[in-house]
Amino acid sequence: MTRVKRGNVARKRHKKILKISKGFRGSSSSLFRTANQRSMKSLIYSYENRRKKKRTFRRLWITRLNAAVRQYGLTYNEFLCNLQKSFIKLNRKSLAQLSIFDPQGFFQLVKNNY
Repeated sequence: MTRVKRGNVARKRHKKILKISKGFRGSSSSLFRTANQRSMKSLIYSYENRRKKKRTFRRLWITRLNAAVRQYGLTYNEFLCNLQKSFIKLNRKSLAQLSIFDPQGFFQLVKNNY
């Protein structure tokens, strides 16, 4: 049987992994074995955190809305309930943006649904 030299294939594979792990600390960016482990872990983290980001932003919008609405003597829950009853279909992101960038408009929205 003839001997198979894997230099080219292995080098390409190693370079691909080391390119992914560029910027990691210590040997995680320069040694293939540790770089391979760290890059696999980092890809798992990035997948998970793309989903977690949506949760954290929703929490932020709810917190901002609650703070904005409490200035007018309401709670977040009451405010959303009033919006639903008056068939206003604005999501939490746009409501939070409205409370920050257009306080007068937000006040009109709160006043009309109180």
